[in-house]
Amino acid sequence: MTTESDEPLTPAGRLFLQPEMDTIIHLALGMKHPIDIDSIKAFLKNSIMINHPRFCSLLVRDRRGREYWRRTEVDIDRHVIVLDSPVTTPDSHGSTSEAAVNEYLAGLAVSTPLSAEKPLWEIHLLRDQRCAIMRIHHALGDGISLMSMFLASCKRVDDPEALPRIPSGKSKQNETRNERRRRRRNWGEVLWGILMMVWFNLVFVVDFVLRSLWVCDNKTAVTGGAGVELWPRKLATAKFLLEDMKLVKKAVPDATINDVLFGVVSLGLSRYLEHRSPNAMLEGLRLTGLAMVNLRDQQGLQDVTELMKNNSGTRWGNKFGMILLPVYYHKSGEDPLSYLKRAKSMIDRKKQSVEAHFSYKIGDLVMSLFGAKVKIYCNSKISSLLTVFFCIIFTCFMLQVACLLNYRILCNTTFSISNVVGPQDEIAYAGNPITFVRANSSSLPHALTMHMVSYVGMADMQILVAKDIIPDPEFLAKCFEEALLEMKEAAAAITTF
Repeated sequence: MTTESDEPLTPAGRLFLQPEMDTIIHLALGMKHPIDIDSIKAFLKNSIMINHPRFCSLLVRDRRGREYWRRTEVDIDRHVIVLDSPVTTPDSHGSTSEAAVNEYLAGLAVSTPLSAEKPLWEIHLLRDQRCAIMRIHHALGDGISLMSMFLASCKRVDDPEALPRIPSGKSKQNETRNERRRRRRNWGEVLWGILMMVWFNLVFVVDFVLRSLWVCDNKTAVTGGAGVELWPRKLATAKFLLEDMKLVKKAVPDATINDVLFGVVSLGLSRYLEHRSPNAMLEGLRLTGLAMVNLRDQQGLQDVTELMKNNSGTRWGNKFGMILLPVYYHKSGEDPLSYLKRAKSMIDRKKQSVEAHFSYKIGDLVMSLFGAKVKIYCNSKISSLLTVFFCIIFTCFMLQVACLLNYRILCNTTFSISNVVGPQDEIAYAGNPITFVRANSSSLPHALTMHMVSYVGMADMQILVAKDIIPDPEFLAKCFEEALLEMKEAAAAITTF
């Protein structure tokens, strides 16, 4: 039985609770000083996170299998897990603190679910490594929501009374209006732009649908597939200087940091595959990535007060779509900046398409529409038991179809990638200055998953791999780091010339 205070899960939240898509977000925070357990607990009890409905609610299911959030009292001691001894395995003695943390995170990515007997979050405190790991179920919110809330809980080190400065995001509506004004100057260009937009939309949507059904990438040394989400993991960190990325960005007009990131991934993967399979790779072979796109009106990080407004276009929760980002294998010898140019050209076309909105709306429509119908029929006095039974069975079937399509598109692509902009200032959590901010998630059918977060001039990318497929993620991380340096040298040569 449900109560009046119970709140039903959103369609995206229900999707992330399905066994095939069960996803937990991990946020690793390096601490400058030794961790004070009592200070952390006291801080949590008064934090904005504890006052958020999602973080003080249990996941419950009614007799029809429908999921709800039910408010409960939060016992901080059950959510804070303290590890006093070093988190290393017997065969990893002598490893660095960073390697030990990555090893611990890799283990969490596969084998440690969150208990449904308490709200779906917890914090692991690795005292020996001075690291705090926040584990939050994806049903509670997406990366933008959770990062925005995390930063609202922190203070700047240089001004303990001030909140971290969040990079401003431009309104998508304003961007569209400005683009429309520019296009009015030439009706021929407007018409051609509309035709190209329609064509790209058609191509991208058809490609997305086919990838959800049966079309898949050719098998390579980094290919995963169904069942790979259960395989043991390894985790490595690629580190980039934001100044280097900005220098490369200037070498191609109107390029963005995301363009540079994807150019680096394209070049780095080509170098890695050339090393692993020097004679087996065909020039121009496509590897398809899956990227998550924020669909809120305002880009980038959000104001938490705005996220909590139900009628806000920046609402809390999971509001993102998926887009396919293909990269192509090329042998050594090509201009490094050509990878950036191809990445920018492809991403620019994606920005003009409705692919991300299409992927979001399909799942949202299926689970919203049929879930609502079940509730209506079950509350109807004139409905028969047979009708109720049929609607419940049909809704369960449609939920499984939506989950299967999302799972299949993961199986049919090669890697997933995300990028979240972090704080510009050094920040403190519970009064302890933070030395790094890194993110990753629990494992997917991909053998390669990449998550990048920027923090105070650095951008750290966590590279989570199925270790039986990619046994050397540290070398892959080095390929990405060297790819950026190659692009930086090429960009510097253009500037000098």
